[in-house]
Amino acid sequence: MNLPNSLTLLRIILIPVFVVIISVKVPNGDYIAAAIFVIAALTDSLDGYLARKMKQVTKLGIILDPLADKLLITAALISLVELGRVPGWIAIVILGREFAVSGLRILKAEEGVIIPASMWGKIKTISQIVAVVAIILQDNFAVTTFLSLGTWLLYLALIITVYSGGEYFYRYIRTRELL
Repeated sequence: MNLPNSLTLLRIILIPVFVVIISVKVPNGDYIAAAIFVIAALTDSLDGYLARKMKQVTKLGIILDPLADKLLITAALISLVELGRVPGWIAIVILGREFAVSGLRILKAEEGVIIPASMWGKIKTISQIVAVVAIILQDNFAVTTFLSLGTWLLYLALIITVYSGGEYFYRYIRTRELL
């Protein structure tokens, strides 16, 4: 167990803590939940950076890191749907893309091909994290606009998510690597 894998495990451990804090009415719960979510999300960048820098990329990390990412965003979206802050259809589209791209990666991994994260995949992740944090915190600020900033950021994340998923599939179907 190396430091990058430990950070990935920390992200997984923080998920149920996040879910409990966001689901239970506690003083400053939204702020605490947002902080936990941000810390968990930051471990995603940090674990990958450290694994490459310290030359500690492992098979466990290659499998666990994207799984931890999917678990974190899944837990956040399902919790926010449950709280009535995110429409269910948006969560379904975003999570559907996550599972579809994961399936593509698994399929290619069986053929010995590793599909790295694309630039759009990284932008997608950042947009989802920013949108989730904004949605968590939006009820704590007076908003008098048609749609709150969190809602706009969520729709932007949705568009980027769909586009990046299409980009993954287009790239691998077009080059016939998928077939």
